[in-house]
Amino acid sequence: QVQLVESGGGLVQTGGSLRLSCAASGRTFSSYALGWFRPAPGKDREFVAAIRWSVRSTYYADSVKGRFTISGDNAKRSTYLQMNRLKPEDTAVYYCGATPWTMNVMSPVPYNNWGQGTQVTVSS
Repeated sequence: QVQLVESGGGLVQTGGSLRLSCAASGRTFSSYALGWFRPAPGKDREFVAAIRWSVRSTYYADSVKGRFTISGDNAKRSTYLQMNRLKPEDTAVYYCGATPWTMNVMSPVPYNNWGQGTQVTVSS
């Protein structure tokens, strides 16, 4: 099992920036993927961004491409989500997930480890 703890959420105005962090502990996850998701109407969790550690590949939802950047620090066992040009529709609880099954990292289904979430609120 991998334990995940998110931080960095808060209240920001439209156009502002926030940086979310997800710290992992537990078993080694060098072959894992870490992803960020948020709730959405009619969906379990909506994909935001993901990173596959082993190949350093990154993935983004179309709605955040060009505004959000996911990165990782293997030594710190952490992943980060830099969110720029935030919009009111980005308001949500953001969850960090980890999965050893990296074939479909844009779906919440393979993720079997989740953090508690961190609230992001963007005011208009």
